[in-house]
Amino acid sequence: MPATLTGTPSHRMILRIGMDHAIISFGMLASLIGEFGGDIVAIDVIRADKTSTVRDITVAIAEPRFPAMIESLKSVNGIELIHVSDPTFLLHLGGKIEMQPKMPVRNRDDLSKVYTPGVAKVCTAIHESPGKAFTLTMKRNFVAVVSDGTAVLGLGDIGPAAAMPVMEGKAMLFKQLAGVDAVPICLDTKDTEEIIRTIKHIAPAFGGINLEDISSPRCFEIEERLKRELDIPVFHDDQHGTAVVVLAGLFNALRLVGKEMKDVRIAVQGIGAAGVSIIKMLLAAGASRIVAVDRCGVLNRRQVYDNPMWNWVAQHTNAEGIGGTVTDALAGADVFVGVSGPNSVTVDDVKGMAADAIVFAMANPKPEIEPELIAGHARVIATGRSDYPNQINNVLCFPGIFRGALDCRASDINEEMKLATSRAIASAVTDAELNEQYIIPSIFNDKVVKAIRDAVVQAAIDSGTARRIPPEFRK
Repeated sequence: MPATLTGTPSHRMILRIGMDHAIISFGMLASLIGEFGGDIVAIDVIRADKTSTVRDITVAIAEPRFPAMIESLKSVNGIELIHVSDPTFLLHLGGKIEMQPKMPVRNRDDLSKVYTPGVAKVCTAIHESPGKAFTLTMKRNFVAVVSDGTAVLGLGDIGPAAAMPVMEGKAMLFKQLAGVDAVPICLDTKDTEEIIRTIKHIAPAFGGINLEDISSPRCFEIEERLKRELDIPVFHDDQHGTAVVVLAGLFNALRLVGKEMKDVRIAVQGIGAAGVSIIKMLLAAGASRIVAVDRCGVLNRRQVYDNPMWNWVAQHTNAEGIGGTVTDALAGADVFVGVSGPNSVTVDDVKGMAADAIVFAMANPKPEIEPELIAGHARVIATGRSDYPNQINNVLCFPGIFRGALDCRASDINEEMKLATSRAIASAVTDAELNEQYIIPSIFNDKVVKAIRDAVVQAAIDSGTARRIPPEFRK
């Protein structure tokens, strides 16, 4: 049966409103908000007297209609719009993370142990045996989330300061979901060599490096060089995290429609950092009929491109020699994976796909095609958004994969560990749960991180990347 979608993306705002009861009632205010499709979800009385009240009213409303509602409220006699607050901004006041000591320093004896003179013997032990840094410092559980702010979400190059809220959020998720301590580091440079050099200089303090929101194609060289030159895991989440979760979702979507990875034709649109990694993961998982599409059209083996990664992709895909645009790539395709831009695929393109089509339209904040438009034409639909079913979100991946890598002191996060992560994520959706609206588990599914951690540790041991074997894996 085709996918069905319900619900309208909404925006929540808090309106502080003063009301003169001689002129207007709360019922009249509620009706006015309702005329714009607004839904009052919370009311808090701030102050009240016999003639007036001031309330904080939380309203959920479709974002495009919000400005018109505000202007209408301002024009109503008896209503004073005192303030408009966005709860998202309120959550960010003063930043979202802080550092706390693991134990208090209560007296002189405590001070002598955590600092001078007692700390000297610990420093000496690490100097004599550097590997002890993993047991005697926070390195064993510490990840740097590093960005230069050049490819932030769908916002592009907004700079290091503006990138900090994203990196703080990532550090929060590391801690809450997997117990990993993480610190956001935003670098004020776009120079590839300077970024590599800086990360190498700070690496001794960390057990892993999570690269984030660094633009393509520089991100490829930065990650490749750091993986070669550091002895701790380096993971560019925009590339590999997205790819791992896409593959997990595709495993389950194919299971649902009864198709095999080796048989299906897959069109991937947007051959940047994520697109290249998705293709590599699909190949590793056994896909053999992949067609890659970017602004220049379908990549083919007969052409030489300025982008070296496009040349690699062209030589490893499109064995059938398909040419043209995304429309040609989608004709008869079983799967579409989009990591490109909004409104780049049409309803007719999807209609031209094979029966039981699978569409992963993951451009953010607006997908390649609005899911509502193809609800009757595709069997499974996934996006990168949280307000539709089947969100493909790399939050499912990075906490567990780093938890596993740190626990076994992996020197790298290799293809075997990533593939194991995809299978672990997919396995969190049981046969009884699997349906068109649920091919990928929620990030709040507490089975996911543990399943990933265990799969990653085992894959690291099997591939020779682990430098420590946790007790439960010892035979």
